Amino acid sequence: MWYLQAFHPEIGIGTIMAVSMATGLSTSLLLETVLLKYGRDKLPWPAAAKTAAGMSMISMLTMETVQNMVDYHLTGGTVQFESPMFWVAAVVSMSAGFLAPLPYNYHRLRKYGRACH
Repeated sequence: MWYLQAFHPEIGIGTIMAVSMATGLSTSLLLETVLLKYGRDKLPWPAAAKTAAGMSMISMLTMETVQNMVDYHLTGGTVQFESPMFWVAAVVSMSAGFLAPLPYNYHRLRKYGRACH
């Protein structure tokens, strides 16, 4: 998102946020799929992809949405790498993105009594 905001602001903030969310979701799904394939679980590719998509899609959507909203609210969509306030906004938005899906994740863990994988 920062790259697009800094070097391609003519695209518009709505498109930039949509692209940012799509790339965030796709990289998360890819990483989780690879970890499920080659990690402790050793799942076949189709099962790894299905598990990755099913286990945390709502959490990822929540995280990406909240992070983008907080970032935009605090920075107005401008990227100023030299500004300490920009970096404070980055930390706040990442923290908000981390905290936002915790209630859902807690509910899921309590409901099923175990981790999702």
